[in-house]
Amino acid sequence: MTASPAPIREIAVPDGAHFRRHVVGSYAPVVIRGLVRDWPVVAAGMDSVEAAAAHLLRFDRGAAAEAFIGPPGIGGRFFYSPDMTGFNFERRRGSFAELLRYLQGIVGKESAPSVYAGALETAAMLPGFAEANPLPLLEGLDAPPRVWLGNRSTISTHFDASDNVACVAAGRRRFTLFPPDHIHNLYVGPLDRTVAGQPTSMVELNDPDFERFPRFREALAAAQSAELEPGDAIYIPALWWHQVDALAPFNLLVNYWWNDSPDASARFDAMVHAVLMISHLPPERRDAWAAMFDTFVFRRHGDPAAHLTPEHRNVLGEPTPQLRQYIKAYLTRGLQRP
Repeated sequence: MTASPAPIREIAVPDGAHFRRHVVGSYAPVVIRGLVRDWPVVAAGMDSVEAAAAHLLRFDRGAAAEAFIGPPGIGGRFFYSPDMTGFNFERRRGSFAELLRYLQGIVGKESAPSVYAGALETAAMLPGFAEANPLPLLEGLDAPPRVWLGNRSTISTHFDASDNVACVAAGRRRFTLFPPDHIHNLYVGPLDRTVAGQPTSMVELNDPDFERFPRFREALAAAQSAELEPGDAIYIPALWWHQVDALAPFNLLVNYWWNDSPDASARFDAMVHAVLMISHLPPERRDAWAAMFDTFVFRRHGDPAAHLTPEHRNVLGEPTPQLRQYIKAYLTRGLQRP
């Protein structure tokens, strides 16, 4: 990396009300040092890899887990194959205990394969873990914890559609974030064929090719970064792009995603449909549709239905459950037209 990103703002541990109103409400990332320093799993990880594994295995009930396994040559960067027809790793499935013991067995070995297992739901895989390692900050939110486990790895710059609190339980992680308005400087790869669920930047952040990706310099100038130790946490707002580097031979992260709306997961789908229907139009017609989106979707000129009484606003009304069902039915009829 040729530029040093600015540090991510750090705050003292807040209460839940302050966090939701002032942190989430600000739509900017923050680091919360020591948020989960009192977790038993953090204490175990500070003791040893074996102690951390033993703590996890207390809750294991034999559930299956999937891991990404890459050869030593990828240097922990899970990504596409050079010809973009596949990926530079394989997926292996086995029990959680087998994955954990495999990872323990290669800690500290030279030329060890790269191992990464992400988004493992603790409710199904490690029942009781969340109760033993609670996060009162997010009480009241539908944000079930997930475990991320592996050795040294690089998860390339991507976004999540949900807000996120990520807590380092063992090892160290470096988070590098980019504001959403720099998406055009990130050279995003395929939207529908992804490494791990979300589109990723094609730029190798730790060794960028500025000849191929010249605008990435602008993204770096706006980047923010922080390195987290065990017990530290970070809040990443939805749609903030981020790369995550796991820096230790054994790394354990617990994260919490939540949405501000039951329809949040469909927003990306709505954009992809707009790509199909609008992006290839002539420029003057794209501009006309941009004005339509600015008015009705982004509301850059205020409430587009302010001149209508509530009973006549229809699809422009408040998004009640009834309106959501009506609009879904309306769109379904349209999509079924030849």
